Amino acid sequence: MRFWLRNEEMALEEMVQRLNAVSKNTDEIMHQDIVPLCAADIQEQLKKRFAYLSGGRGQDGSPVITFPDYPAFSEIPDKEFQNVMTYLTSIPSLQDAGIGFILVIDRRQDKWTSVKASVLRIAASFPANLQLVLVLRPTGFFQRTLSDIAFKFNRDDFKMKVPVMMLGSVPELHGYIDKSQLTEDLGGTLDYCHSRWLCHRTAIESFALMVKQTAQMLQTFGTELAETELPNDVQSTSLVLSVHTEKKAKAKEDLQLALKEGNSILESLREPLAESTSHSVNQDQLDNQATVQRLLAQLNETEAAFDEFWAKHQQKLEQCLQLRHFEQGFREVKTTLDSMSQKIATFTDVGNSLAHVQHLLKDLTSFEEKSSVAVDRARALSLEGQQLIENKHYAVDSIHPKCEELQHLCDHVASEITRRRALLSKSLELHSLLEMSMKWCDEGIFLLASQPVDKCQSQDGAEAALQEIEKFLETGAENKIQELNKIYKEYECILNQDLLEHVQKVFQKQESTEEMFHRRQASLKKLAAKQTRPVQPVAPRPEALTKSPSPSPGSWRSSENSSSEGSALRRGPYRRAKSEMSETRQGRSSSTGDEEENLAILRRHVMNELLDTERAYVEELLCVLEGYAAEMDNPLMAHLISTGLQNKKSILFGNMEEIYHFHNRIFLRELESCIDCPELVGRCFLERMEEFQIYEKYCQNKPRSESLWRQCSDCPFFQECQKKLDHKLSLDSYLLKPVQRITKYQLLLKEMLKYSKNCEGAEDLQEALSSILGILKAVNDSMHLIAITGYDGNLSDLGKLLMQGSFSVWTDHKKGHTKVKELARFKPMQRHLFLHEKAVLFCKKREENGEGYEKAPSYSYKQSLNMTAVGITENVKGDAKKFEIWYNAREEVYIIQAPTPEIKAAWVNEIRKVLTSQLQACREASQHRALEQSHSLPLPAPSSTSPTKGSTRNVKKLEDRKTDPLSLEGYVSSSLPKPPEKGKGWSKTSHSLEAPEEDGGWSSAEELINSSDAEEDGGVGSKKLAPGKYTVVMGDEKEGPDTLAMRSGDMVEVVEEGAEGLWYVRDLTSSKEGWVPASSLSTLLGKSSSAQCLSSSDSSPGSAVLSNSSSCSEGCPTPFSELQG
Repeated sequence: MRFWLRNEEMALEEMVQRLNAVSKNTDEIMHQDIVPLCAADIQEQLKKRFAYLSGGRGQDGSPVITFPDYPAFSEIPDKEFQNVMTYLTSIPSLQDAGIGFILVIDRRQDKWTSVKASVLRIAASFPANLQLVLVLRPTGFFQRTLSDIAFKFNRDDFKMKVPVMMLGSVPELHGYIDKSQLTEDLGGTLDYCHSRWLCHRTAIESFALMVKQTAQMLQTFGTELAETELPNDVQSTSLVLSVHTEKKAKAKEDLQLALKEGNSILESLREPLAESTSHSVNQDQLDNQATVQRLLAQLNETEAAFDEFWAKHQQKLEQCLQLRHFEQGFREVKTTLDSMSQKIATFTDVGNSLAHVQHLLKDLTSFEEKSSVAVDRARALSLEGQQLIENKHYAVDSIHPKCEELQHLCDHVASEITRRRALLSKSLELHSLLEMSMKWCDEGIFLLASQPVDKCQSQDGAEAALQEIEKFLETGAENKIQELNKIYKEYECILNQDLLEHVQKVFQKQESTEEMFHRRQASLKKLAAKQTRPVQPVAPRPEALTKSPSPSPGSWRSSENSSSEGSALRRGPYRRAKSEMSETRQGRSSSTGDEEENLAILRRHVMNELLDTERAYVEELLCVLEGYAAEMDNPLMAHLISTGLQNKKSILFGNMEEIYHFHNRIFLRELESCIDCPELVGRCFLERMEEFQIYEKYCQNKPRSESLWRQCSDCPFFQECQKKLDHKLSLDSYLLKPVQRITKYQLLLKEMLKYSKNCEGAEDLQEALSSILGILKAVNDSMHLIAITGYDGNLSDLGKLLMQGSFSVWTDHKKGHTKVKELARFKPMQRHLFLHEKAVLFCKKREENGEGYEKAPSYSYKQSLNMTAVGITENVKGDAKKFEIWYNAREEVYIIQAPTPEIKAAWVNEIRKVLTSQLQACREASQHRALEQSHSLPLPAPSSTSPTKGSTRNVKKLEDRKTDPLSLEGYVSSSLPKPPEKGKGWSKTSHSLEAPEEDGGWSSAEELINSSDAEEDGGVGSKKLAPGKYTVVMGDEKEGPDTLAMRSGDMVEVVEEGAEGLWYVRDLTSSKEGWVPASSLSTLLGKSSSAQCLSSSDSSPGSAVLSNSSSCSEGCPTPFSELQG
């Protein structure tokens, strides 16, 4: 622990000594060391005025205490009397009190008995020295005579240490005490006001207490400062300095209040003399003034000592804060410079294309600008450290080495940036040369492909084409690589393995292109020289595309600074090639090779457009992130940001940074790898389809971003950023780029697929196109999903959103929670339905208002249906666009009318998939659970039938019943098994389930899944149903002696499993027992349970029903509770 310097400790000791002296002197001045009693403590007792100290003095200076006529004197409690006597005797100075007090007892209006009692009480309890007691006896004749006689006979009772003088009148009193020392009620001229005296005494004592408390506070504060440890960080040091300064200000404020209070009291004491110069001041008043003056002198001295101590303490804290600022700045700058040095060390990439190098140079420039800020700060910090050293800071040994280290780091960063810029400049020169060569080769290939072959049949046409080729070859001198060895030598410092291969590939492509031109020249020269017969020439294949080695991905990256003329030059031949090739195909029968070559050129053009737009897209995203998003964190721009925009960067830009990193680091490079095989670009999309989901998040945030932009578009911050970037369009145009980009991909994929029908990657392209369209649909669906309001739960718990759309809805509820049965509505409700994997939501679409994304509709949640209790009827009579969704065994029926039959078919198909998948999952879970129970429960089997034989017979019965799916005969045997013996079978209590009697089902009108189908899937004959309570889902007439007659809705308990799909059950209502088909039973569940069956909604009431051994709710995840409503 580090403490203050020794001289500061000495200053503290001196101040503490002074403050202790102040406290001691205060007690002495107020006699608190002898009698710790204040006027405030006995203020009410003093107000009674049965005794007072008027300030008068006897002839020898003895203080006079007067006991005025007080009828209730005898009723004063001894404690109060003792307190008043003690306090009054403590007020005069010790010198005056040592002489002794003179008591004047005025009893002129009293009786002798009272006089006697008062004198005896005073004599017995007076706490100080007495010099004389003067008693003014009663003035009445009888009482006066009585007092004379009584005093003579009772003189011994008044024997005291001092004489007691019985006075008959006031003039006799004046013989003992001068009139100027007596108050007016005793015939004197002394000016005395008891309330004023009490006020002065209270104020003086309060001031004395204030002085003492101030001294103690300063003493505590000084000790705290002396023991304060110097913090090791700026924030703590600033906090200590702030706290100490605040406490010092409070202490000074207390000092000033005390001084003000003392001066006010002193002025009040001097006020009578100021009003009248003839006014005489008694000794007590003089003593009061002297007391206040002594206390004020103590305060002034204390303030001076405290100010001197604080000046040293503050200097120490300020130097400590300067050091902590310097150390913090040093750590920050050193960390930044070290990070920059490490980052520069990683700058080894010299670029794989012209655009890449330009981007690297731009990054280096940006890095240099950012580093210059850190370097300038480091140099300024070094100068600051030197200034501290010159000012003789106490930590010179710590500051000097840090200054030298800062200077070294700055020089290192500057030299590394210079070296890096020189390498990139060389790389830029080389890639510019390679780019020109590649551009020359591409334009040459396009020139050869765009020459009209039919026109070259004539001599004039051939000569014109030959001149065009010769003119183009003349431009090669400026754009071609001349000497390969010279390139190797000149750019040796940057030639890594990849760049070396790239140079070689470009040179080989250049040679192949020249070879193509030479062959075309030779052919055209022959055509121009002699035309003996019409010849249908064939455009030579650009063999460079197949023979020359494939260039590296970066070779096809175009420069960001390429002119619009170059772009037009690329697009012009493309369009011309398409149109002329179309005309050529109509005018002649071109060979398959030529057609494939033309398609390859078209694919390359689409690929070039994809790459060019992708690079431009990445650059635009980077521009927005650096020019807008990063500037929102720039302290220098903070004053331009409005209050509504603060801390809203994540809302405004969404996950644009995530999108940028995906395209810049991953997708763009993978696209560049397909530049030589454009038809394989579909694989890039398929492999990264999961990453494309980030666009869904961006689009979901877009409405919030649009709303924030409309509120803050006039903010000076955006105007300043747009000015710096030299953008013609405002930020909102660039925020729309990701939305535009994700929709652009499907257009480019369609175009690529158009020219790749018979290529290797055609299937991948088709799949990629479908996937991109699926993402667009998911994005669109999610935009609708986030517009739902009023839903209390979490929409993500409902599973994946499968479909959404607007429908007309009628309701026909057979049962319900309301007491009044709701009839079918003739007027449909307009509802927007959201089909999830686990529920279907009904919402009401609200009107569209606002602009931009605010025009998007909102949806008010109305109700939802759990898919575990949903069924569908696919065909409704009278309208091909209608279908039914029913809930809880048709307890609630919703008639849905789609806009078109196609939409209806799509929805029905999707719902059927969901219900079928749920049923399959429940079947699997049921089989698994039944298998576990077969190992844990000893189930007795009939002795006459083995499981194998029963299963074989069931399979045979399945085949026989396929011709009549609605027949029930297969479930009832002519000879039923015997009932089980009493006490055997399953326990009645251990597996019983309590549930209501309602059961629902899932239906399908087009896909009748009957009992035979279910048994083939592992139905009744081969299943082990769980014991417990079941409900009858299909009535049956009694057909045998042991057959139990059932009605739909009856509740039974399974006793034993029999063969051939029969179960021995007990009716829980009538307690009757008998055999029933297992297919007629369904497990009881909770409120929303349903029989696990798929039945034909158009079938008769006696149609067969498939029942599993367990409900869907038991085999599947727990259903949503209270989804409806």
